[in-house]
Amino acid sequence: MDFINAVGRRKASVARVYLRKGNGKIEINGRPLAEYFPMPHIQSRVTDPLQTVGLQAAEYDLVVNVLGGGFKGQAEAVRLGVSRVLVKLNEEFKPSLKEKKYLTRDSREVERKKFGKPKARKSFQFSKR
Repeated sequence: MDFINAVGRRKASVARVYLRKGNGKIEINGRPLAEYFPMPHIQSRVTDPLQTVGLQAAEYDLVVNVLGGGFKGQAEAVRLGVSRVLVKLNEEFKPSLKEKKYLTRDSREVERKKFGKPKARKSFQFSKR
């Protein structure tokens, strides 16, 4: 096994995740996880699939390329990519990841603005007289 790869998407973010033998490093866009996502609750989003399957984090390295969107969308795109990589690594991980909905692509996107309105659905104040 040289490496296993998968793609995760969320909102406008796309994450390409590569899993290879190593010593447990998680690198996102060439930077360590703690540096790229400094907030602990966002870091946990990325590492949740690994903890769910109980995988020894010291066995594998994760290399991630992520682009587009904001930090929350990127973190959830990475989570989906990591989950898909783990399923490719071992098919037995699928039920536990599916139970926590880590293998489901969240398809919600931002709705476009319509003409004659200030936002997508908001209207200007109506005055009858």
